Amino acid sequence: MFEEVKWMNPFAGKLAGKVALVAGGTRGAGRGIAVELGAAGATVYVTGRTTRAQRSEYNRPETIEETAELVTAAGGQGIAVQVDHLVPEEVEALVRRIEREQGRLDILVNDIWGAEYITEWNVPIWQHSLEKGLRILDLGVRTHLITSHYALPLLIRQPGGLLVEVTDGTEEFNRDEYRLNVFYDLAKISLNRVAWALAQELKPHGCTAVSLTPGWMRSEIMLEHFGITEDDWRKGGEQDPHFLISETPRYTGRAVAALASDPEVRRWNGRSLSSGELAEVYGFTDIDGSRPNFMKYYREVIQPGKPADAERYR
Repeated sequence: MFEEVKWMNPFAGKLAGKVALVAGGTRGAGRGIAVELGAAGATVYVTGRTTRAQRSEYNRPETIEETAELVTAAGGQGIAVQVDHLVPEEVEALVRRIEREQGRLDILVNDIWGAEYITEWNVPIWQHSLEKGLRILDLGVRTHLITSHYALPLLIRQPGGLLVEVTDGTEEFNRDEYRLNVFYDLAKISLNRVAWALAQELKPHGCTAVSLTPGWMRSEIMLEHFGITEDDWRKGGEQDPHFLISETPRYTGRAVAALASDPEVRRWNGRSLSSGELAEVYGFTDIDGSRPNFMKYYREVIQPGKPADAERYR
């Protein structure tokens, strides 16, 4: 039986009075990030398309209201706002609401995605649905650009603001790995460059932009894929022994809380980071008390074709 390890949250209270927007916080990394920002005391606006009254094309049960409630239960204030980040008018209205209600924005997390069910894996571009492929780029890149266009003017009103572009794979990892189709590959590697470019634009304002990747994340969809739950997640190792290096969405959340709580966060400006790397720097753990480093594990075990050895990298 899985048991969450109690820990003395080193970030507790450090984000009191801070305002965060987690764009794409319905499930997965976005939910984990929102909860951990709340645990650090932040007010967190959680956006997405799925509410208790209306589901997105995903047709999944997770809702933005649930995420907001988890944020509040963790110690912050969660505010759910239904937004389609492909609709500029909705994003603009969201930012105006944050400005009206809070007068500031300290943390912007762009975690908008929503393309798992339309991605065709190991399919060349001439066989992949063009409509679905372009939709992947809309959902995975265009949404981030629209959100930053409207939200960053509020973020830069005071120095110290933080933008986190959540992606899949570090810049180094994605440079050398083909990500199973050109549309997914382009979507994920683009966000590393987006973060770098925005870092140049934010630097004169005393603000910071980074890209951040989880490791092998046990999202709701990943757990369903393996036919397991968080309580018995280690059974996934029976199907793929490398799965034992996996991590919860809260691990990435703690990485963002660490960055947002760091008075010297500007040292990371423009960098491509991973949850495992930041855990070693800041000393936080996953909710089971372990400290998995997937990127290191991939380089040293999976890529060379060595036998699974996850415990040494946790």
